[in-house]
Amino acid sequence: MAENIVTIEAMKLLIFAGSTRQQSFNRQLASNAATMARAVGAEVTHLELAALDIPLYNADLEAQGTPPDVMRLKQLMFAHPAWLICSPEYNGSYTALLKNTIDWASSPVKGDPDWAQGGKSFQGKVVGLLSASPGGLGGLRSLSHLNPLLQNLQCWVAPQQFALGGAGDAFDAQGVLQLAAHRKSVQGVIDQVLWASARLNAL
Repeated sequence: MAENIVTIEAMKLLIFAGSTRQQSFNRQLASNAATMARAVGAEVTHLELAALDIPLYNADLEAQGTPPDVMRLKQLMFAHPAWLICSPEYNGSYTALLKNTIDWASSPVKGDPDWAQGGKSFQGKVVGLLSASPGGLGGLRSLSHLNPLLQNLQCWVAPQQFALGGAGDAFDAQGVLQLAAHRKSVQGVIDQVLWASARLNAL
């Protein structure tokens, strides 16, 4: 392979879940995905949103200055050409936490020439979508809502997605997916995201 081609092994992949709940199924799913992506050679950053101090979005608050952890989030997103998002489903859609994270990350930073374009962190990113839920649909409706939101921000959303139903019984005591079929489905999303991102970012 030519040296100027970005390989899957060199691909930087950002993984995060739209939940901060301690026993979140989607956080467990994100942890499994991170382990699986590292196993195929991706350079993985597994971000826990609870580690960031990001307030509820408010334009008046933003006018006082973009919070430092929002800038950290923007930089992390920009630095990773490929993402995996594990989205819980609340009332048939994605969480307020996830929407707030995206709203802050997509907001321009006034007076900063590097971040004056709000979509800088999103444009051209290849995003894979996963979800987990105790219900039979596995949070699938959250993904159907998240998909157009990300496309509106000019992300490339991978067509292969996975919604893990019956999540309460899907993980063992160590938080690892028990069924080979579930692991295969997660791996399929990972592989497609890395494959597409490598080609989109080929020089």
